[in-house]
Amino acid sequence: MRYTLLLHYPEESAETIGADAIAQGMEAFASYAATLQAARVLVAAEVLQPSVSSTTVRVRDGVLRVQDGPFADTKDQLGGTIVIDVPDLDAAIEWARQAPPVQWGAVEIRPGATHTVEGVWVANG
Repeated sequence: MRYTLLLHYPEESAETIGADAIAQGMEAFASYAATLQAARVLVAAEVLQPSVSSTTVRVRDGVLRVQDGPFADTKDQLGGTIVIDVPDLDAAIEWARQAPPVQWGAVEIRPGATHTVEGVWVANG
């Protein structure tokens, strides 16, 4: 079954994080990605640009509204996603436990729905 690990962590600038912490984080992510790849569970992974580069769109009363920046006003950001294909939620939890951001943020696990049947989203598995 596919699960998406949503990586949430405090939004900070490179200056406040520091070069050493950035290097350590990049090394931790590279190691984690290599471990997922070696276990043959990695489907996709993507690091997102900072939330200030977001654009949010909505339609209200038939009018398109375009907003620069993220939808939510929060101190945390969605910093990336990892899609894994594992047997069950317990396995997804174990992989999320190993994700570097679990040490300084949160990892949300969300099962994927990959197709529709008669217009209804159906979870994969």
